[in-house]
Amino acid sequence: MASSGEDRGVVVDIRSAAESAGDEGARDTPLHVVESLCMRCGENGTTRILLTLIPHFREVVLMAFECPHCSERNNEVQFAGQLQPKGCCYTLKVPKGQPEILNRQVVKSDSATIKIPELDFEIPPEAQRGTLSTVEGSIMRAVSELQALQDERKKVDPQKAEAIEQFLVKLRSLGSGEAAFTFILDDASGNSFIENPNAPSSDPLLSLRFYERTYEQQAALGFLAEPTKESGDSSQDASTVEGNSGGPQRIPHGSVGAVAGRRAIAQGNSDEITAALCRYSAPEEVDTLPSTCAACATECVTRFFSTKIPYFREVIVMATSCDACGYRNSELKPGGEIPAKGKKTTLIVRNVKDLSRDVIKSDSAAVSVPELELELSSGTLGGIVTTVEGLIVKICEALERVHGFQLGDSTYEWKKKKWDGFTERLAKLLNLEEPWTLILDDALAASFIAPATDSLEDDKQLTIEEYERSWEQNEELGLNDMDTSSADMAYNTTSTS
Repeated sequence: MASSGEDRGVVVDIRSAAESAGDEGARDTPLHVVESLCMRCGENGTTRILLTLIPHFREVVLMAFECPHCSERNNEVQFAGQLQPKGCCYTLKVPKGQPEILNRQVVKSDSATIKIPELDFEIPPEAQRGTLSTVEGSIMRAVSELQALQDERKKVDPQKAEAIEQFLVKLRSLGSGEAAFTFILDDASGNSFIENPNAPSSDPLLSLRFYERTYEQQAALGFLAEPTKESGDSSQDASTVEGNSGGPQRIPHGSVGAVAGRRAIAQGNSDEITAALCRYSAPEEVDTLPSTCAACATECVTRFFSTKIPYFREVIVMATSCDACGYRNSELKPGGEIPAKGKKTTLIVRNVKDLSRDVIKSDSAAVSVPELELELSSGTLGGIVTTVEGLIVKICEALERVHGFQLGDSTYEWKKKKWDGFTERLAKLLNLEEPWTLILDDALAASFIAPATDSLEDDKQLTIEEYERSWEQNEELGLNDMDTSSADMAYNTTSTS
């Protein structure tokens, strides 16, 4: 890969070069030029590659191809940084007759899927490479790609060509703003983005949801290998031999849970029972389990232990570190049963001690600061353990990283002023120039703000409210379809035989 300057070196590590673009001493990133084959005419064209860092967003590789023989042109964007811990799904409601919504910037990675439910239309990851475009540009690019093969379809299958032609009319109407529709950008790698012009405030037309990747998505991103047929057969043979040799065998669900627990107590000795009970009450006993690094996909170890937090509940503390790349991550998961009600915790911050209060924010918690007009949906930042001040700082860093287009060189001046005003108001709150309010709304009641007094009732600045979850909240948490009837039958059985 040759450079366009006098020193025509070779780019060996794209990721390192992209990361160096963000250093203070390496702002002038060189433009690399390489000859590439044109897939349209078969002649050689030119591909220009720029390794750069979008401010407060991601390290990216911008590529633009141009053929001087047939005037073929295309562009592409790839990510040089690490994959995000979770996948993301943007949902944008596009009303009819509002072309400014169609001009929103869209970053689509190689692993992202675009969906338009109103037309039952889906653009899979392999159909479009990574692009930096707009909502309108993404739609019109799909139109042009479908239109490209229409002449051949009319010769081979006229009925199919006619159906596609009618579909293209509907798709063009969406791209021109003549009809309302929903634009969904789903990316398992978490490296896609849709611009929010109202940032840092929430946008009523745009919603963002984070989710854990499935096994298939992990495999598609290269994190996990598919199980081979030989390994499946060997495990099956091992279980068969184990069953024939009188070892542990598969047992029905009714044989576990409370019934099995009472049977173990009746038949076990005191030493075994003591060891089982003390296992979760001694934080110094740390368990380990095999894991995969979220940055380099190398095998690593996750350490965890369970402990009880006063005024709160049992929690599981997890920490992961990778010796290969140095990646570190800590997380806190709620333990025990799912509470019957959600919990809303409100803290009025007035002094320095309030900024130092411990905060546990779970994956399911939404955060809001009314004085900043700041609202974060559940899933943002994941589960973290920090302080009040640390939580606000992490939120602002995440907002600047995600909404990088609001701070770029090409943004409008009024957008920059809006961010400057947000930063000034934030500084006033952290300097305690005026009281402000922090609200944690958690449908699973798994978030916590430490009280400043020994008795929770004596803390007048901290308010905790319990509420009934709505059907939509239970649906999002997967509680509506949860069936525990077989377990309930086992727990209600009094026989220990």
